Amino acid sequence: MTKKNTNNPPEGGTPNLSNMQNYTLTNDKIYMNTFRIKILHPTYCSLITVHFLLFHCSLCFSADWPMWGRTPTRNMVANESNLPASFNPGKIDRVTEKVDFSTTKNVKWIAKLGSQSYGNPTISGGKVFIGTNNESPRNPLHKGDRGLVMCFDEKTGNFLWQSITPKLGAGKVSDWEYLGICSSPATDGNRTYVITNRCEVIALDVEGLKNGNDGPFKSEESYISNTPVKLTESDADIIWRYDMREELGIFPHNITSSSVLIVGDKLYVTTSNGQDWSHVNIPSPKSPCLIVLDKNTGKLLGEENSGIGFRLFHCNWSSPSYGILKNTNLVFFGAGDGYCYAYDPQPVKSDDNFAFLKEIWKYNCNPPEYLQKDDKPIKYPSPKGPSEIIATPVFYKNRVYVATGQDPEHGQGMGMLSCIDASKSGDVSKTGTIWNYKGLHRSISTVAIYDDLVYATDYTGRLHCLDANSGKLYWMHDTESNIWSSPLVTDNKVYVGNEDGVLTIYKTGKTLNVLNTIEMNASIYSSPVAANSVLYIATQTHLYAVEKL
Repeated sequence: MTKKNTNNPPEGGTPNLSNMQNYTLTNDKIYMNTFRIKILHPTYCSLITVHFLLFHCSLCFSADWPMWGRTPTRNMVANESNLPASFNPGKIDRVTEKVDFSTTKNVKWIAKLGSQSYGNPTISGGKVFIGTNNESPRNPLHKGDRGLVMCFDEKTGNFLWQSITPKLGAGKVSDWEYLGICSSPATDGNRTYVITNRCEVIALDVEGLKNGNDGPFKSEESYISNTPVKLTESDADIIWRYDMREELGIFPHNITSSSVLIVGDKLYVTTSNGQDWSHVNIPSPKSPCLIVLDKNTGKLLGEENSGIGFRLFHCNWSSPSYGILKNTNLVFFGAGDGYCYAYDPQPVKSDDNFAFLKEIWKYNCNPPEYLQKDDKPIKYPSPKGPSEIIATPVFYKNRVYVATGQDPEHGQGMGMLSCIDASKSGDVSKTGTIWNYKGLHRSISTVAIYDDLVYATDYTGRLHCLDANSGKLYWMHDTESNIWSSPLVTDNKVYVGNEDGVLTIYKTGKTLNVLNTIEMNASIYSSPVAANSVLYIATQTHLYAVEKL
């Protein structure tokens, strides 16, 4: 069981100068890729004034982290500086779970979460959003097992509001007890989007009910509980809701877990369609594994039509990513059949009026020796056999980097990290290979690529540093405990958390240099992130905002 994890203008539209520091301009396209302004087309030169450049110079090295992976490319890199290589999380009372703040060092604030937290925090517009469970109820009227999204003030850590999602009641097969919400919220303007434990996509008002109950969804009370209670400003305002089980017949395996990709007015969503309790039968093979919704209304705009549901090893938990090659826009998806797919982002209607995503290419991320031995298929989930993709594909310099892996409950086993030429078409399993690295064991982690170095972790607990162009291994370090989260690169440091609650901090570069190891107060399954000169570390039970004080 896996226990995880508009600023874009319309196509051909005018860039939003008020948010220009978040975009790269290239070939008449604008997309979130770097926080350094790069002008590549003369059309936009007239739009940039001296006032604009001066106003934004202080923002070029510091910005929000509004979605999983920070940008649609999903590269786990932030342009921050002056982040600490040392801090003290403080002493914790194991009974009350309160941290003695006077014993901390370089900690700005600490927020109590539930008892299990897997999705990483996202930071946008002065607010911090994170998924968790309800084992430390903020509201005594809402007790019991629930999925939560909590919202905190970015400066103070003060609790602002929370969304509350009831369990499906299906138990471990589709909504594992006490996992809460594993999706990392994706925020865009006054809306944040999250995939709930009930296999829904919901749009939330970032202000909660503080500014009233906006619609069209206005049934928050009955949604939260069969015995409705009066809502307050500390409750969420659901704008719209899309139920993937009801609308598409999705059968989520264990938990619905991935994060929404926002591109323009569209949301790209992994459905978590998977096997049933038998781990053999696929109840809904015809249901899509990737869909597109209108971000303003929640209307279904399209879905993949690659037949992934018929070939599932286990489930679909990978989050989609996005990239631009010359004049081609692509959405990348690591699927439950072990293939990485590239789709045209614009759905196309078929003769029977259904809208589908056009498949541009697919790449088999399992090498032949993982699929067969002595001309016989290797049975899944054999340690030396094939795996699905749980990590998110990362787009970097016209290439896609993605690792294979399995549900951590399956244990350790062979994996592979692939570097794929994203400019190809068709089945590119052979022609699209730039390099493969088989020294990586099974991984559910997304890579971070900085200065042409790939930092990749595996479930075994190791961080690998590779050449992004050749796949050459420069160094590998064992943290000596399983790793669920992804590495973060920022401020010339690499931050990696593990299941033992140890945060290891490395110096970036081709030579292994461990700067520090910090023992947190609980396991780290969430990925570290950085925004606006602050490092965020979420353990299972607490969210720490860390900065040099």
